[in-house]
Amino acid sequence: MNQLLPYRHRANLFDKLQLSPFPENRIWNGSIIYLDRDGVLNIGSENYINNPEELIILPGVADSIARLKKNGFRICIVTNQSPINRGFWSHDMLESIHEKLIDELKIKNKQAVLDLILYSPYAPFEGSIARKPSSGMLMAGNLIINHSEREELPRDYNELDTHDLFDEGEMSAMVGDRLVDIQAGNAHGVRTFLVNPDLGLPQVIDRILDKNDKGDVLH
Repeated sequence: MNQLLPYRHRANLFDKLQLSPFPENRIWNGSIIYLDRDGVLNIGSENYINNPEELIILPGVADSIARLKKNGFRICIVTNQSPINRGFWSHDMLESIHEKLIDELKIKNKQAVLDLILYSPYAPFEGSIARKPSSGMLMAGNLIINHSEREELPRDYNELDTHDLFDEGEMSAMVGDRLVDIQAGNAHGVRTFLVNPDLGLPQVIDRILDKNDKGDVLH
């Protein structure tokens, strides 16, 4: 099977990831928080975020990411970006948008560090495993982060298979503002949290940090 795999910000998909140290000498708790982008980290738009100037980070997001890092979570962005394959704009434009996201978060809180950004440039009709509601981006994030935490060089996976995945930590979660995000999280077997796109990640940060909170049950 020739899968249409996710893309990774400024790297080949399965290049070794150089992970940043946690604040306050924390160690990884074994869990990954998978975050949608628009409506979770920044103000979304029905007409897409088309350039860096249109990216506006939601209030409290940087501090929420810093709280996750202080509690030992790795952070993986998983975002559908079909405008690329629809011909609206290029991979280079998306990279410039994500560079602004990275920089603005660090300006707001120096501990608000994203570990990995994955995206799907595919349109719905292409049937890619990388496009949510499929869980391909979460699967790739699981492999890349776990191999890197173990200081291993990931092999060049030609396709994504659940048999290759590492066990997810009990507090791993998918956070999104749409049903497709929740469906992707369900398919990957992690907790799921649905947010109001006007509030984003800060709306559910306390719930994510509560190990007894099993998330939102939606299908």
